[in-house]
Amino acid sequence: MSHAADPRAAALWRGGWYGFARRLDSPNFGCRPDGAQVDLVLLHSISLPPGQYGTDAVQQLFCNTLDWDAHPYYQGIRGLQVSAHFYVRRTGELWQFVDCDQRAWHAGASAWRGRSNCNDDSIGIELEGLEGDVFEDAQYEALQALLPALAQRYPIRYVAGHEHVAPGRKCDPGPGFDWPRLRQSLAWPASFFAA
Repeated sequence: MSHAADPRAAALWRGGWYGFARRLDSPNFGCRPDGAQVDLVLLHSISLPPGQYGTDAVQQLFCNTLDWDAHPYYQGIRGLQVSAHFYVRRTGELWQFVDCDQRAWHAGASAWRGRSNCNDDSIGIELEGLEGDVFEDAQYEALQALLPALAQRYPIRYVAGHEHVAPGRKCDPGPGFDWPRLRQSLAWPASFFAA
């Protein structure tokens, strides 16, 4: 795995753990394959139950502690074992569940840039939200800080949504996500972005 040699990264990172995120270790991760180059940031949206914000259900899902009987919706996802590296709440509060040097379980069946299985070479960021809903200013501000920090440690060259790597199967973060706003705030080349 290739890491950027930016000395500023040492102040932001403890291994693959970002110093400005609340850490909550998920058991749902694995090793990245040999030679994986972490160059993709993959954005998702999630809320549990769908459309309800401010609960701790996402954290519980990623840590396999969700009470499947707490809401009827959970019966349809009972036993699901998933994770993302990061979760950005509506308030901008940032959580990290998996060491970025490891492979989180967020993309599922996916392909991007001629490579399949995007979990192998991506950083997964879940935004508290719902496809079609708008996202909060605080969430864009959190991304504006997190993505450059990731680029200091990893050779990030692409930012895409789950909808771009699994079209027809996934549609998040969805039409409510303001891709032009993210591009403008980062001032990264347009070629970095799927949308």
